[in-house]
Amino acid sequence: MKIAQVAPLWERVPPPNYGGIELVVSRLTDELVRRGHEVTLFASGDSQTLARLEAVYPRALRLEPHIQEYAAYEMLELSQVYQRAAEFDIIHSHVGISALALASLITKTPTVHTLHGNFTKDNRNVYIYHHQQPYVSISNAQRQINLNYVGTVYNGINPEDYNFVSQPQDQPYLAFLGRFSPEKGPDRAIAIAKQNGWRLKMAGKLDAVDSEFFEQEIAPYIDGQQIEYLGEVNHAQKVELLGNAAITLFPINWQEPFGLVMTESMATGTPVIAMGLGSVPEVIDHGVCGFVCHSYEEMAAMIPLALKLNRQTCREYVENKFSVNQMVNSYEDIYRQIIQERIKSNGRIHAAKIQF
Repeated sequence: MKIAQVAPLWERVPPPNYGGIELVVSRLTDELVRRGHEVTLFASGDSQTLARLEAVYPRALRLEPHIQEYAAYEMLELSQVYQRAAEFDIIHSHVGISALALASLITKTPTVHTLHGNFTKDNRNVYIYHHQQPYVSISNAQRQINLNYVGTVYNGINPEDYNFVSQPQDQPYLAFLGRFSPEKGPDRAIAIAKQNGWRLKMAGKLDAVDSEFFEQEIAPYIDGQQIEYLGEVNHAQKVELLGNAAITLFPINWQEPFGLVMTESMATGTPVIAMGLGSVPEVIDHGVCGFVCHSYEEMAAMIPLALKLNRQTCREYVENKFSVNQMVNSYEDIYRQIIQERIKSNGRIHAAKIQF
């Protein structure tokens, strides 16, 4: 198949540090190339990929503080994609509502949209207006409005990229990895650690919009001893942080559409204690690889039980359910289904020559 992958321009593919969407796009794109598909990746020019790279801007836009209108560059990207739509058998968009209008105007080459975020009061009417386009959810919990869902595909990781750690560090600690924003609950992670007398190592991205929250709710508790702040970490540092932890805390207070950190932690062998919002009950095997909780008090109470969980079982669970191979298998099936349905509807001439 000839496939166009359309990535956000804010971060490169794959991200050097934090960036869930871009990491998923990277893994999907490269595995499709390995399987013999002709893949073109539309992304920032500093992206690293096995596919043919079409760069809209030389590097990730978050590195360019002088750029004020991100949407302008995203529209330029989509204009280039859809001007070349006839070159592809399918277009796979990861940029949300921005692609919907153009995708609805291109009737011969289908577009499939993976929903990487939640619906908001501002964007839901746009999705509803374009409800007949094909959508992929990344969890069943994400399906909060009625759209033409063609499948749920969980985000996949390469387990071999995550060293398995059979025993946590001699000086045990809890881990928190995620954006330092209210919805991710880093302040709750601190409260749980303090309540139980545990060391807590925290890492993740701090966006400018969350700087006040960080200064007021996080910074005062960072002492470098019980509460340690590592900043934004790269992949190797992330694996070390998660793998050497006794438990990873996932104390979210929003409807998380997936939560890649949970699978990454379990891949290293480290169980996860999480709030049972959004996708969490779909990702964690409760009582086997972690615990799905309904209050922060319950999260704290589960720490002794989580320490008894089998770390090898955590690893095998991810290998069996959340691998890149499983993710790409599912997307290939969806691509075939959508292409064949489009062939029936418009009789695209060269479609019969597509090699599945």
